[in-house]
Amino acid sequence: MTALARLLADSAALLLDFDGPVCSVFSGFPAPAVVEQLCVVLADGGFGELPPEIEKSEDPFDVLSYAATLGETEARFVNAAFTAHEVEAITSAVPTPSAHDFLRFWSVTGRPLAIVSNNSILAIEAYLDMHNLRPYVAHISARSTPNPAILKPSPYLLDNAMTALGAAPDDSVMVGDSTTDIDAGRAAGVSVIGYANKPGKVTRLTEAGAAYVIISMTELVEALPSA
Repeated sequence: MTALARLLADSAALLLDFDGPVCSVFSGFPAPAVVEQLCVVLADGGFGELPPEIEKSEDPFDVLSYAATLGETEARFVNAAFTAHEVEAITSAVPTPSAHDFLRFWSVTGRPLAIVSNNSILAIEAYLDMHNLRPYVAHISARSTPNPAILKPSPYLLDNAMTALGAAPDDSVMVGDSTTDIDAGRAAGVSVIGYANKPGKVTRLTEAGAAYVIISMTELVEALPSA
């Protein structure tokens, strides 16, 4: 048995990141365009002079985090707009090769799987329903409030998922494609399998403390006995 197969076999529950391991959320609706729209929301609220690093960011979460420093109302408006854009983006999100197969094959093992993501619950639910994947997901622990402090790298969403699944950190494993996922996993006491879907990620995820690094979701499918 390979090290990856052993890691999966020893896990009673699996925590799976969404954007990356399951699909590319913004493949048809580029994230920089979302950033631009969220900055417009802040401008409409009277915050036209934004820091250059926020206006030039390619990550919508940067705008959400900045909005939270301005006040609860600003964070709420930005989060609502962000969620709407995520749900729209889902209609053109490209599935990650073998990701859907992995969800199905993991289900065959009889062990629960939770989606753990900084993306909005509404967007994740829309994707799962669009692809008829909801039966394979026992729980979704994702963004449901404007508060960025509870998002990864905080362990909050992972702890929430394990509580819902009735799983302990020692019996759980997470699959994520960022150092943020690994930081959250380490904070929650969960081993993380890094998904290196871009050049340079193998090194970054390994150095961050990933228990194992894959470059394709097919590796996970092949590591399951039911595959």
